Amino acid sequence: MIRDDLPPMGLGTWPLVGAEATEAVLAGIDAGYRQIDTASIYGNEDAVGAALAQSGVPRDDLFVTTKLRGNDQVSGDIRGALEASLDRLGLERLDLYLIHWPLPRIDRYVATFEAMLSCRDAGLVRYVGVSNFLGHHLRRVVAETGAVPAVNQIQMDPSLTRTPVREVNDELGVLTQSWSPLGRGDVLGDPVVLEIAGRIGCSAAQVILAWHRAKGVVPVVRSADPARQAENLAALSVTLTAPDVAALDSLDRGEGAARDVEREEHF
Repeated sequence: MIRDDLPPMGLGTWPLVGAEATEAVLAGIDAGYRQIDTASIYGNEDAVGAALAQSGVPRDDLFVTTKLRGNDQVSGDIRGALEASLDRLGLERLDLYLIHWPLPRIDRYVATFEAMLSCRDAGLVRYVGVSNFLGHHLRRVVAETGAVPAVNQIQMDPSLTRTPVREVNDELGVLTQSWSPLGRGDVLGDPVVLEIAGRIGCSAAQVILAWHRAKGVVPVVRSADPARQAENLAALSVTLTAPDVAALDSLDRGEGAARDVEREEHF
């Protein structure tokens, strides 16, 4: 099961590139992160790979995720795209490969997932999953392939609790990961978040990351600052009460506030 293998917090790398990305990943690994998240479209897989090589941490102790870009869904050469990502990362095998966006207008996400399953069976990747999928996208993938994505990585924070999507994830046995788990900045300054942080003696970011963990969600959080990286990772030791979790849930603005994955296209 992927939950047994996936470290409890991921280090995100968007929009870092070049030396900044390499230095951020090296600092994150030094701080204790063992899950590193990138994507083909980020343009930083080579920089992330340089950090992995320089870290001195054994490969088996690191969990590396990358994502298939839209252009490769269109071309259909999924194995070629994965092999190119592996080459840029300097790896022989990936831990997790995700379809970055469903791109329903293109309507190739089911065939793409089937091709990713073949890559898994060929030993190029341990787990395959999706990102930014809604419940009906997931149900269709499972119905037409007979296989369950290991992960659905979605936009999520206390102002976007994403309950409908998470309920389908849970029903199907798909692990939920969250990107942009701290929101767009406004959530960090919300009075509810600040009250909890002051009362239990931690930062606002730690409160929010602890909320994700209370929801059974694995957050992927980006920071290039070593002190902030360590602060975020320390959220793993923060425990919220049920009333605190409910108070944070009350900040939800509904599904309409999330990115529109039915229309949004990235290639």
